Amino acid sequence: MNKDWPLWEVFIRSKSGLDHRHCGSLHAADAKMAIENARDVYTRRQEGVSIWVVPSSQITASDPEASGELFEPALDKVYRHPTFYDLPDALKHM
Repeated sequence: MNKDWPLWEVFIRSKSGLDHRHCGSLHAADAKMAIENARDVYTRRQEGVSIWVVPSSQITASDPEASGELFEPALDKVYRHPTFYDLPDALKHM
């Protein structure tokens, strides 16, 4: 492995899952190599159906220390939260 290669974040969608989940990071020369390495490292038991790789340098995250000011304004907007709707049992994964 070349330590000068960029770091990639790996997201896998499992056979039963609806969304991709972050499962780790790896170094690779390019996106194609990152996907191949992610397949070999993170889906050894054939548990994945889709792989996303993203250069770590392209991810921007919120500051955990600022979570209060970032998320609290949503608390006074109850209309944004569909908690008062009755959903039929046939509707799954909502």
